[in-house]
Amino acid sequence: MPTLLIVHHTPSPHCQALFEAVVSGATTPEIEGVRVVRRPALSATASDVLEADGYLLGTPANLGYMSGALKHFFDQVYYPCLDATRGRPFGYVHGGNDATGAVRAIESVTTGLGWRRAAEPVIVTGEPGKPGTEACWDLGATVAAGLTTDG
Repeated sequence: MPTLLIVHHTPSPHCQALFEAVVSGATTPEIEGVRVVRRPALSATASDVLEADGYLLGTPANLGYMSGALKHFFDQVYYPCLDATRGRPFGYVHGGNDATGAVRAIESVTTGLGWRRAAEPVIVTGEPGKPGTEACWDLGATVAAGLTTDG
């Protein structure tokens, strides 16, 4: 059974709402046969990454960059996972005001890892609202469903 790892840093109600929408999409009953594992960015490990077949990443954009928690996650897993996880799909980011730098940083690290973007990043600024949460639901469902057809 393929595994989807959701690595998130959710320090605010807005980030939590987006995280919950991603989880809801990834675990919708219409998508069968995908195990969804959730890990806060500060406790996710290289073992979690190696055991997963795809990834969803959630972070606020802090001062124009990904959160320190997600950066810590990447610092911990980069070299242990570098060769073993090439080609695996990933998705998402949340921004407070401007997520440009956060998206650029995540894409730089995931390109180095050789991961492939499964869908466009979801960038939500300010309060998520229905369009933002629906986009996150769609992203969760898209990445999870893709794992059922990738293998």
